[in-house]
Amino acid sequence: MQWDLIVRNAKVFDGSGRPGRQGDIAVKNGKIAALGGRLPTSATKTIHDADGLWLTPGLLDIHTHEDLEAELDPGLPEVVRHGTTSVIVGNCSIGLAFGAQRNEHQDPIVDCFARVENIPKSVLAKTADKAVWSKPKEYLEHLDELPLSANMAPFLPHSMLRIEVMGLQDSINRQPTGTELLRMTGILEEALEDGYMGMSTDGLPLHFLANEPNLEKRIPTQYASFAEYKALTDVLRKHDRVWQMTPATDDGLLTTRLFMLSSGRIYGKPLKVTALAAIDSVNNRMNKSRALLFTNMLNTKFLQGSFRMQALSAPFRIYSEGAVSPLAEADPLLRRLIATELEDVAKRREILSEPEFVEAFREMWQRGKSGFNLAHLRRILRIETEFLTRDLNDMVVYRCVVTVWLDKSMAWIYQRYVAWLGLAEIIEDAEELHAFAAMGKNIADEAEFFLALLYHFDRDLHWHYVAANKDPEVIKQLLLHPNLLPGFNDSGAHVTNMAFFDGNLRALKIGLEDSEEVFSHMVSRLTQEPADFFGLDVGRLEVGGRADMALFNPTNLAKYDGEASVQYQYRDVFDCHQLVNRSDGVVGGVFVGGECVWQGDQFTEVHGKKSLAGALRVKS
Repeated sequence: MQWDLIVRNAKVFDGSGRPGRQGDIAVKNGKIAALGGRLPTSATKTIHDADGLWLTPGLLDIHTHEDLEAELDPGLPEVVRHGTTSVIVGNCSIGLAFGAQRNEHQDPIVDCFARVENIPKSVLAKTADKAVWSKPKEYLEHLDELPLSANMAPFLPHSMLRIEVMGLQDSINRQPTGTELLRMTGILEEALEDGYMGMSTDGLPLHFLANEPNLEKRIPTQYASFAEYKALTDVLRKHDRVWQMTPATDDGLLTTRLFMLSSGRIYGKPLKVTALAAIDSVNNRMNKSRALLFTNMLNTKFLQGSFRMQALSAPFRIYSEGAVSPLAEADPLLRRLIATELEDVAKRREILSEPEFVEAFREMWQRGKSGFNLAHLRRILRIETEFLTRDLNDMVVYRCVVTVWLDKSMAWIYQRYVAWLGLAEIIEDAEELHAFAAMGKNIADEAEFFLALLYHFDRDLHWHYVAANKDPEVIKQLLLHPNLLPGFNDSGAHVTNMAFFDGNLRALKIGLEDSEEVFSHMVSRLTQEPADFFGLDVGRLEVGGRADMALFNPTNLAKYDGEASVQYQYRDVFDCHQLVNRSDGVVGGVFVGGECVWQGDQFTEVHGKKSLAGALRVKS
């Protein structure tokens, strides 16, 4: 047999959840041609010795915004290097299915993505320049032509669908006419017939447009009525496709009605729904409880739903550049700062200098921290509605010109400031002395100190905090819950605010920490199980299947520290910095379409240069 490649001596986990078995795997024309024990190698072009390594199907990242990066760097290096070979895109109602959709009144890729996914407008403009197609089918054809090193499976994004039919301004100011709604359902139907997985919507009250005069307007999907959601999901239900949605956390009644659309008992046939997200919030422990309540209830035999919430495999650590943080959008005061252009430091300082702003911020900061009142009770019981932490002890400085502050909490820095007020000579570091002197001696409390840091350092002050998933045992329980799916990595989004490209690796490590049996089960949770749910022909090692594979070093995986993997690196293709992860030594090799794109600690010559992947389509 003339094979193109044999991977020899690996322990093979095929994605089914069965125990791994030692053996070889042969590839011909991008497909798996044979697997089993010792295969003959006399007529094989390439032999890859994987002795001591574990071989799995290429991992599937179920929630990404890599559609943006694919236009600038189609090798998708930041997911591929961690063993991921297929990504789902077009999430959260925004994506590239309709191309740039630009005209003199709108620039939707820039307008929708900039604040929702915290990506600089300069990067988004580069992507929009390349989005020259105009129809969803043409986008799939475009993906097939790119030199992709990972497969991409798109949702049809609802915000862009509304913009396509109604225009941006009308999509956020009125409901569609009957004719417009019929056109929307028709476009969706056609896209599903062309192979789209389904449709994505969004309801988070954090997601605002980034263009004048719409800075206080949310993205278009959030202005849809229940009747519009129902009409569109009826199309999905008919084709057995997936609805990716994010609940409206500020509208419990609407969220409940939308969740119930999954019920086959109520609507005649189950609707496949994947929702964000089952995480253990620091401020509100009820978020996890509600997520599990809905997912357990909807998947009962009585309601006959097909409902999967997504779970993150890591502490939900948010990085902020000054005030710019995805969760800070929930607060109207901080939202005023975020709504300014990133480069407009003067405008943010003007806002921070307003006495009314400072007083309102102090009131927000202190709410519920003392006294005999409902807000204090909610804080004690950990059922607050705030997304953002209001505790300087939780806020840790990551990057700053004052080097003695690095890896220190803002509470520690504030204590230093208070000490400086009483005895200035105890501060010996010149950078710190200069910073305190610049802030002055009139800061009254913690709230004013935080604002002073924002005023004087603006986006040069990088800090982080954990908003959810502090307990490793809870993370493990969520990842292994049969009605949840590991994911919500948001790979490719939040360029300087999140770094979960290695989310799948972290999930594998959690499985390995328990046992090899649980590791094999976690492999299935990251490959075959989500592939089956989304209707994608990936995620398994079997004869005739795609030769998308990843090799892992189990010893190095066991030692891997995902929390220490985050790096802040400049990326030429973006012309800006980005938070990334580095797991070199854990992933021994990555194969896409039977060709090696990552080996040891570096990319190979074909990575990003040859079309090894393309658009994943669901067959009708």
